[in-house]
Amino acid sequence: MKRTKYIIFFLIINFSGLVLGTLLMKNGPLTDWYIDLNKAPWTPPSRFFGVAWTMIMICFSIYLGHLFMEMNTKKMQFQFFIQFVLNVIWNYVFFNQHLIGLGLINLIFLTLLIFYYFFEYKNVLKTTSYLLLPYMLWLIIAITLNAYILLNN
Repeated sequence: MKRTKYIIFFLIINFSGLVLGTLLMKNGPLTDWYIDLNKAPWTPPSRFFGVAWTMIMICFSIYLGHLFMEMNTKKMQFQFFIQFVLNVIWNYVFFNQHLIGLGLINLIFLTLLIFYYFFEYKNVLKTTSYLLLPYMLWLIIAITLNAYILLNN
């Protein structure tokens, strides 16, 4: 039962982060600034982003529920906090402030942290670690999209 409580807790926190990130970007994808950018040819349609992030946060919340059930340490709490901040703040940095380079750096650090989760705790969580794969894949795609915009605008 405790694992379910952790999962629900992380679902609430992670989806709250998505809402906060959306508020911080101030209609970013709909602004003239973003629309006029030279974007990568592999940029997914905007409707895909909501579906992708929903799936990612469900998988990540389940992963975190299992991880925190197995070992809840101050280090892991700090890592989660940093991940949360990096995930939310990218929206503000990129869409609101138009700091494309800083957005890319933010994504690189976020990606490194998620990969760290995968490799550091894989022996503890075994196959549950694979719930991070959608997040890992999406971050790699996000880095390429952000880098393309940085290099072509």
